[in-house]
Amino acid sequence: MFANIFAVATTLFVVIDVLGSIPTIIAAKQKNGGLHPLPVTLFSGFLMILFLFLGERILHILGVEVQSFSLAGSIVLFLMALEMLLGRDIFKSDGKGGAGNTIVPIAFPLLTGVGTLTTILSLNGKYSKVELMAGIAINLVIIFVVLNLIGWLERTMGETTLSVIKKLFGVILLAIAMQMLVSNLLAQAHL
Repeated sequence: MFANIFAVATTLFVVIDVLGSIPTIIAAKQKNGGLHPLPVTLFSGFLMILFLFLGERILHILGVEVQSFSLAGSIVLFLMALEMLLGRDIFKSDGKGGAGNTIVPIAFPLLTGVGTLTTILSLNGKYSKVELMAGIAINLVIIFVVLNLIGWLERTMGETTLSVIKKLFGVILLAIAMQMLVSNLLAQAHL
């Protein structure tokens, strides 16, 4: 069970990529004049738990198969990895202000986007709900800690270090995206 929790937590950690998102979080903090870690963490957790228990039903209501959503998620992960590796913006923020600036875009879609939700759906068939909940909880603690340390990280890490972290997690995310893509295509081929 602990090995499965570790596998879930590690997979979600890489997909959520809170460390690789530090440069983006810092930019959002500077742009919005602050950051509120607790609402961001709670909203991220709400989305992950909601999708863990109701994700398949929501997709069914929308008429979307889990495999198709997972395939779309693997493509989004692929594009996010390319964005991290190439240093180019593929996903643009709408730039609107308002009270939700600490939640959007940090909680959604940066930390809990299609990639995270798709990963939760994919893991849902392989691991128990308890293992998934534990993996999500571990990642929420990590998110909360990183968001609380963002000011210190901003001062301590230079741009070069932040860039290296982003590229490293970009390569890992690219590998996960390719694995998900191949698995989904093989699953579709067997249908």
